[in-house]
Amino acid sequence: MAILGIGMGLMVLGPTVAIGSLVRNRRTLGTPAQRATLAVLEAANELAPPFRSGLAAGATSGAPYHLKQLLDVESIALTSDKEILSSTENLGAHEGELIPLIEPVLSSGRSRIATLVTCGNPNCFLSVAIIVPVIKGAKAVGTLVILTTSATTGLIRTAEAVARWIATQLELAELDESRARLAEAELRLLRAQISPHFVYNSLTAIASYVRSDPQRARDLLLGFAEFTRYALAEKGHFATLAEELRIVDHYLELERARFGDRLAVTFRVAPEVLGLALPAFVIQPLVENAVRHGLSEGKGVVSIVAINEGNECLIYVEDNGKGMDPAKAIDQLHSTHGIGLTNVDERLRQSFGDDYGLTVETNKGAGFRVSLRVPKWAPRVRAS
Repeated sequence: MAILGIGMGLMVLGPTVAIGSLVRNRRTLGTPAQRATLAVLEAANELAPPFRSGLAAGATSGAPYHLKQLLDVESIALTSDKEILSSTENLGAHEGELIPLIEPVLSSGRSRIATLVTCGNPNCFLSVAIIVPVIKGAKAVGTLVILTTSATTGLIRTAEAVARWIATQLELAELDESRARLAEAELRLLRAQISPHFVYNSLTAIASYVRSDPQRARDLLLGFAEFTRYALAEKGHFATLAEELRIVDHYLELERARFGDRLAVTFRVAPEVLGLALPAFVIQPLVENAVRHGLSEGKGVVSIVAINEGNECLIYVEDNGKGMDPAKAIDQLHSTHGIGLTNVDERLRQSFGDDYGLTVETNKGAGFRVSLRVPKWAPRVRAS
């Protein structure tokens, strides 16, 4: 089979090669430059998550204390465009002094060095404020303020670089929010697409059992009600794998009612992954795709597998259909007919990162296998 990555549109026709990463600990990073680089990168990794929730979240998360240590200065403050959000020390009389100093920096978008008035505290040696704008887009949304005893050119340039880094995190936060809104809109679209053909076919199949097998008709109707309730529910965006598989089972019962012995399905699921959290309504579109492709050859055989693999779970849905030319597969999967798979791919990437999209393996006469990996733990991912 050829292997295709849905989201990036990549095709891997040869065998994959595992590339081991070279990891060195601190003791092998011998030069001062290497140690300094490592310290900066580690600090950036600690600081980034809070700012990805906004400037106020970053300011109140302890980030100013990390910045103070990183820049080796006496005090750090972060402000919005209206107020001081947080500072590493009690600024005392200097707090009221900073407010009018910040306003021209916000309006001009340019850094400012200001001499501080002696506050009268014998233990306070602060004499200079370096005020740097945090600019998102074309607008200053806040400032980074360094209060110290002297302002050097190196410190000013470093402060400006830090402010630009903060602004980048805020822009990434906005991008994350936009992607989340897009994924939510696509999920609503996917749910809306369930209704036309599936509802009609399911109700027709149920109606065919009303006289001949009333109990079967009742069971199918209850399964149909549970499936539509889950599909249309405005609940959280995450569910457990067990919930997803229960809905898949309801869907397959309705399809078996239509196709009878033409459709055979097997499940192989490791019990320890049933509590895994993943975006709601991602397995059913894969199964629907497999049913459609499998039945194109007469009798369809669909396999649903979930394997426990350390810190991850491998899930794949496979059919015995005729498959397709790999060169045409990506175009078809990005077409209107493949909107279910592209929607699932986007929501997986939104939830877990770009390393966790769908992978499709196919070739002429070889059927389809759509697989995904889900981490057992990820930030902000919890079944509701």
